[in-house]
Amino acid sequence: MKNIKLSGKSPGSPLVRLVRITTSPPSLEDNTGDADRLKSGLLSQLKGHDHAYIPQAVLGRVASSFRRAGFKGFCLVNMLPDRVEIVDFLAAAPGKLPAVALDLGTTHLEATLLDLVTGRKLARAHAENDQLRFGCDILTRIHFSRQDTRQQDRGGTTGLARLRDAVVSSINGLVADLAASAGVRPDHIRAMTVSGNTTMVHFFLGLDPYHICREPYIPMVNSPDPCHAHELGLDIAALAPVWILPGIGSYFGGDLVSGILATGLDAAEETCMLIDVGTNAEVVLGNRDWLIACAGAAGPALEGGVARMGMRAGAGAIEQVAIDRDIWKLNCRTIGNVPARGICGSGLIDLVAELYLAGIIDFRGKFQRPREVESRALDVFLQERLIGRDNGYEFIVVPAAEGAAGRAVVLSQTDLDAMMRSKAAMYAILTTLVGQVGVAFDDLR
Repeated sequence: MKNIKLSGKSPGSPLVRLVRITTSPPSLEDNTGDADRLKSGLLSQLKGHDHAYIPQAVLGRVASSFRRAGFKGFCLVNMLPDRVEIVDFLAAAPGKLPAVALDLGTTHLEATLLDLVTGRKLARAHAENDQLRFGCDILTRIHFSRQDTRQQDRGGTTGLARLRDAVVSSINGLVADLAASAGVRPDHIRAMTVSGNTTMVHFFLGLDPYHICREPYIPMVNSPDPCHAHELGLDIAALAPVWILPGIGSYFGGDLVSGILATGLDAAEETCMLIDVGTNAEVVLGNRDWLIACAGAAGPALEGGVARMGMRAGAGAIEQVAIDRDIWKLNCRTIGNVPARGICGSGLIDLVAELYLAGIIDFRGKFQRPREVESRALDVFLQERLIGRDNGYEFIVVPAAEGAAGRAVVLSQTDLDAMMRSKAAMYAILTTLVGQVGVAFDDLR
């Protein structure tokens, strides 16, 4: 459990900006160098900044572009914490200024390509994290990262290097898909923000996560400094800034901070709760005056570890379930709108909630046939869906004729019991948190 104080870059501050520059041309009376003239013109437009920096790798190109444009046009600037960095000069404003927002998940990567000029979403895509082949969970990967350390001295590849290569390759593939979908070149993408848990950030940066899972659980870094894309092997503009959202501790990373900022929890007047259920569950409680958080294991139970037909959120996973109790019809949606192969966490929660509201599950979490069947439609629904077996009832979510490979998707009493235990563990996290600060669930907005 941890008290949280957010600090760092303001959410409203742009990471990359286009700044219009107009300067007088050089003359015998004004012999200022081209690059120096550009920096002076830029700083006159940016209040509160007294130094601009041009990386040596692009100094010649930027100065030449400035002169060719007649000493006026648009300066492309990285707004970094310690400096203003000029990375390009354009005679005319580009139609788009693409940037990527990346969710660096343990199992999946999710990314959105944004236009920084208009704020419009250009494309969105997801991909599996290729690190899965080295382990499905964080602890397994941390142990793998320690392998092959002796080989390193003999020119071999460490486990940590293989993990980093895997995730960078996955990111580059995802970026290529986004760029193709939006009709832009990957090397025209000018910035990237990365949101991930502390361990995933360590893997991404090639940092040893060994001490994250050992008392006193201290990471190598909580708040990484921004770096350039080429330093990480990313296939976007070489000098595109990569901003990794800061973490709070070993088990509260930038993904949690992202959730707080995205929901506005840190600015809320009334007390609210944020619950992020992934491979781990992080819960934040508070408002603009205070925030407190705790974490616990939860996600694996919903990503295939509870229900026999459980699966990760991928193509064919049922992610949404609704029962129309007027005509007694079950509707479900799968990821990718393809035949159902199983059910993921969000679908499982939906399904159990709908069955409870329909009276097919009682308050103990047990299947039951309603004592009074109020309509012919309900009777048919129960006959087709709620099947008695030797070990109890099971509910048919998708019949075999409609499922992938002719396989039905079902929820058994055993599955339901396991989910109830998972729910109880999650509830324990929530009650521990609210009890710590003397807040009741009824007090939450």
